[in-house]
Amino acid sequence: MFFRKDYAAPGPGIDPDEPEKTGVSRLVEIFSIECVTLVKLNLLFILSCLPLITIPAAVFAMNHVTWMMVLNQPVTLFYHYKTAFKGMWRRAYAAFFTVAVPLVLSGCGVWFYLSRAMIRPVLLLPFMLCSTVLLTVLLASTYFYGLLDTERGFRECLRLSLLLGTGRPLRGALAALAVYGSLTFAVLEFPISGIYLLLMGFSVPCLLGSFLIRTELKRW
Repeated sequence: MFFRKDYAAPGPGIDPDEPEKTGVSRLVEIFSIECVTLVKLNLLFILSCLPLITIPAAVFAMNHVTWMMVLNQPVTLFYHYKTAFKGMWRRAYAAFFTVAVPLVLSGCGVWFYLSRAMIRPVLLLPFMLCSTVLLTVLLASTYFYGLLDTERGFRECLRLSLLLGTGRPLRGALAALAVYGSLTFAVLEFPISGIYLLLMGFSVPCLLGSFLIRTELKRW
């Protein structure tokens, strides 16, 4: 079946006692093991987003599955996706709007004040404020979903994500570029990027984002 278990044990010729790979080698290993699963995950994500109202739960479920991949945990795609989608929907919606609302408002503020700052330089002050909020939320959001996949409370996850986003900005910036940057580019290049968006445009950036911040989250 299309969504059956993807793997449960090391494959032939893989030494279970072999030290875990790191860096680019580990990323290549994940892709080699999970490439088919990532395509399935991308299709499952798109299908579960079609009602639109289910987008927050779908985003949470996709992050949950990719985080399992990064942690080298066996993935039964449909089971784990469904479990996160249905079982954690309250946390999923709270997380989505906690990130989306300040992103949208600060983004609109940046555009609004910047477009008028040439005429009224005093508007550079609210522009800088909106820019700071936008950048902080972008960086913190890359850590937020990974933290939500732990047993920590929602407020504690939010506090830690803000702390990591401002205190460890490099990893957050790379993750934000991988997730938000690649998605923005793909949308702007649509319909040329249509096949890419259909097969891997959501799952692969999500995996890259999780991979880039994994070392920081493991410390917490």
